[in-house]
Amino acid sequence: MNENMTLDLPLTTCRALVMFGATGDLARRMLWPSLYALDCDGLLPPGFALIGAAHSKASDTEFVARIREAVQASANGGLFDAAVFDRFAARIRYVSVDAGTAGGIEPIRAALAESAPGEGGVIFYLSTPPTLIGPICGALRESGIADRASRVVVEKPIGTSVASAHETNEAINATFAEDQVFRIDHYLGKEAVQNLLALRFANAIFEPLWNANAIEQVQITVAETVGVEGRWGYYDNAGALRDMVQSHLLQLLCLVAMEPPASFTPSAVRNEKVKVLWSLRPITQADVGAHTVTGQYAEGYAGGKPVPGYREEEGANRSSDTETFVAIRAEIDNWRWAGVPFYLRTGKRLQRRSSEIVIQFKSAPTNIFAEVGASLAPNVLLIKLQPDEMITLSLMHKKAGLNEMALEQVGLDLSIEDVAGGSRRRIAYERMLLDVLRGNSSLFVRRDEVEAAWQWIDGIIEGWRTTGQKPRPYGAGSWGPSAAIGLPERFGHSWHE
Repeated sequence: MNENMTLDLPLTTCRALVMFGATGDLARRMLWPSLYALDCDGLLPPGFALIGAAHSKASDTEFVARIREAVQASANGGLFDAAVFDRFAARIRYVSVDAGTAGGIEPIRAALAESAPGEGGVIFYLSTPPTLIGPICGALRESGIADRASRVVVEKPIGTSVASAHETNEAINATFAEDQVFRIDHYLGKEAVQNLLALRFANAIFEPLWNANAIEQVQITVAETVGVEGRWGYYDNAGALRDMVQSHLLQLLCLVAMEPPASFTPSAVRNEKVKVLWSLRPITQADVGAHTVTGQYAEGYAGGKPVPGYREEEGANRSSDTETFVAIRAEIDNWRWAGVPFYLRTGKRLQRRSSEIVIQFKSAPTNIFAEVGASLAPNVLLIKLQPDEMITLSLMHKKAGLNEMALEQVGLDLSIEDVAGGSRRRIAYERMLLDVLRGNSSLFVRRDEVEAAWQWIDGIIEGWRTTGQKPRPYGAGSWGPSAAIGLPERFGHSWHE
């Protein structure tokens, strides 16, 4: 996170955050530890109340004890200090609600009146299943608890198709104007993703080369070693394409491919991102077989231990055809990127955990060193998002010594941790929550972005359906089905490993 940029922004007059789904997995692992870290840094406004809302019954004391355990077990556990946590805990209230009805959320009104009286907006964070987004927004509207000063934060997925995304967005916008809505994709809060914007638009050396004249191919990989981790019921209705490509990978693609915005303002940034989505060439029945590969993990080894296949997971449907892996060759039909393939790849139970963006430049037009036996490799810009955050630019370099002209490829490495000078590595949600507090929606997803992404994804799903394309099995601990290796090779490329 760019501390100077963020901390110079003024805090807004929000008086409280109400978290629906406050006892859920995301809240426990990410949201409460992120809010605690912001409070440690003095970034929560004075008197700002935190109200947890969920269906289960619990006292304030019991709920605070759960949050204490969550903070200590999280990536921010090293920040834990009993006195600081007591100050943080004083902000917290818990209420049991029935989120589907206006009367069922009345306890929130009483908690706000007691814990956060006075003027100022309320942030409603919907850390809930997508089926509850519409009912919660409707209940907030009917009860009058939400007003024009309120904000709403919505987790993905927003729908499961362009039609359902439109329906969900209509339900949100019936209560909240678009400038009150923050559709969150936590990948956009990662330090390396922030640095992608800085790399592109704060350095004059890259922009003249950031196009089809100089770039051969782009690869975006989000690989996971874990399986469905107890989320089989949700995941089987989503699959890798809906769960990861529609949100994370397409957002990263937009940041790589977008035109320079007129300014770093929410409208300017998001206008350029949605233009990329509009320019994506549809993948239809005619080319879905040549441009996509799907897979489903079978039993194998992960972390040196045997693991079951997808259909053998707890609660699994033994005949499920849901994909846990997808690879896509995408193209962007505009002047900047015409002819440049964008290879997208994501999957579960893969060989290693890795999220990265690879920009491969075209080879030098001629090799003047060939006659002395030297070969050239193309320059590559590697942006690693996880598990390590770093940027590497690979260049050709002469080997040291008295050799005539022996060349090798070397990397110029920019480690985010080294540059940070020992600063704490932050959870991406910290940045996103802070931007919500300040009303800065630049890194959040606008309604037309969501629906444009789904329109492209729906075309692929329809192509799979009409052609009968089914996931190919791959062993857990591999890089996916063998056909995925051949996808870029058919076009003269190969995956970066």
